[in-house]
Amino acid sequence: MQIQRAIGVVLVAAGLMLLFFGYQSSQGMDDQVTQAVTGEYTDSTVWYWVVGAVACFAGSFLLLVRLR
Repeated sequence: MQIQRAIGVVLVAAGLMLLFFGYQSSQGMDDQVTQAVTGEYTDSTVWYWVVGAVACFAGSFLLLVRLR
């Protein structure tokens, strides 16, 4: 079970870092211009958020649920 917890912690930490990078990316000039013109963020920013959220969810699942 210890390896499961370690993987969960690593996934949550990596997910939080990716969410932070996505936020930083969304504040950049290219994303600001793209959002002003099209109303959407760039693909790279969206991928940071999606992968970060999935990693956080998977890590939380591993930390909270006991797998046998």
